[in-house]
Amino acid sequence: MANSNQDIYQWDVENQASWEQSDRRIANRNLWISIPSLLMGFAIWLMWGMITVQMLNLGFPFEASQLFTLTAIAGLSGATLRIPASFMIRIAGGRNTIFLTTALLMIPAAGTGLALMDPTTPLWVFQLMALLSGIGGGNFACSMSNISTFYPKSQQGYALGMNAGLGNFGVTTMQILIPLVMTAGVFGVIAGDPLELQRASGTLIGRIEVGTPTWIQNAGLIWLVFLIPLAFAGWFGMNNLRTITPDPGSTLGAFGKIIGLYLVGFIAAAIGLYLFLPSPVGLGILNMWVALPLTIVITLLMLRMIPGDIKPNIQKQFAIFNNKHTWSMTVLYILTFGSFIGFSAALPLSITVIFGNMMDIAADGTVTRIRNPDGPSALTWAWIGPFVGALIRPLGGWISDKVGGSIVTQVISVVMVFASVATGYVMMLAYNSTDPNAYFAAFLLLFIVLFAASGIGNGSTFRTIGVIFDMHQKGPVLGWTSAVAAYGAFIAPRVMGEQIQAGTPEMAMYGFAVFYALCLVVNWWFYLRKNAYVKNP
Repeated sequence: MANSNQDIYQWDVENQASWEQSDRRIANRNLWISIPSLLMGFAIWLMWGMITVQMLNLGFPFEASQLFTLTAIAGLSGATLRIPASFMIRIAGGRNTIFLTTALLMIPAAGTGLALMDPTTPLWVFQLMALLSGIGGGNFACSMSNISTFYPKSQQGYALGMNAGLGNFGVTTMQILIPLVMTAGVFGVIAGDPLELQRASGTLIGRIEVGTPTWIQNAGLIWLVFLIPLAFAGWFGMNNLRTITPDPGSTLGAFGKIIGLYLVGFIAAAIGLYLFLPSPVGLGILNMWVALPLTIVITLLMLRMIPGDIKPNIQKQFAIFNNKHTWSMTVLYILTFGSFIGFSAALPLSITVIFGNMMDIAADGTVTRIRNPDGPSALTWAWIGPFVGALIRPLGGWISDKVGGSIVTQVISVVMVFASVATGYVMMLAYNSTDPNAYFAAFLLLFIVLFAASGIGNGSTFRTIGVIFDMHQKGPVLGWTSAVAAYGAFIAPRVMGEQIQAGTPEMAMYGFAVFYALCLVVNWWFYLRKNAYVKNP
């Protein structure tokens, strides 16, 4: 490890002899440190979906609507931070960036754990921790940008599929690990006393009854066990590629650039949230479809206004916006990753609301919704879909390296159109049923199909980006497309929640199906038709 973290001044992965002799080993070492670091980022970014469910079960003194804003805050923050994170590698270096962004995750992890020890902790503290947990979402952009520079074009599908696919296991890891660690005092007196469940909960292995002692604070503290050694691994085991980052400056200077870029994202996210979220959190004067593009525009304008030597570097990378393929791939990445991350965030709530209640027909024919005493627990089942999507993602990259990325994207788009329509129909039947449990198996199976298709599509779109763009543009393009798609973590729960509240959950899925059909046309026009701009990259 003593010499494994030195800056590399000569790097040409398309040189087969050099690749076989030494570069492959260096690339793989960086990849296998990057993967668990990214996994932690996903886990901490999306942990609020599980934490808020358990806060309700433990009787924290907040309305359900207040708690669900925490998921929205984390979702928008993480997506927005991906925009400045897209440019970090070229400005501050890969080793510097991955080390610091991984270490910064300790702040929301420890802060959330401390806040959850006391049910009287004010809501604004949780909102601040949710905002800071967006660091985990932002880390994806710099992680993918970094790994893309270590591998030749022939292995872009494999490398990016492995990094993103196994990194996405952070969602599943979080959904399995958080319910389990809350059942025991694994940190002893350090973590304080447990609380008692006021509503039944669950884990991977089954139902947990009312009155059970629960250490909800472990949901934040557990990540420190992994983050501390990972930060050391990143510092001592990764490399800055000087061919990509000619002048990162001093180590402290590079850290300052990274923190400055993230501050831009935090400020833009805070403005967007303040204008979107209702009182008393914000003004509530903009709807989601205005607040999100406004947040993106504010972020980009602030990046262009950064003074000093960062400004010309960022402006140079803004050249990606003049390339039509940046925009076509943004749409296609929303199809794949936007669906994966959006459904990951929305599935627990959908299970809780649709199957946790049922229709009751009174003797006079009056129909009301009442609690379903035998409803499935989101904490028991929600992990399966993201698990399948993450597991199959590297396969999507591997297949795309063999047959071409755009063909794979076209196939999964067709699958997602039909699966979305079928899922919407089943959701409608379950929501209006006196026995919704009868539809749960079909509901879960269809969502697994959607997750699997989106996971394969993640690998294929990464392959396409890796082939179309050159070494200096593909990193920022990966970051930009992932940033826009990450807003799915904010959009999907809002759209599905609104339609469920309106009593028409199927309309959300039908709307997604229409978007997937449009993606079919975009992918065909740009990459599969006879005179395509780039044929099946």
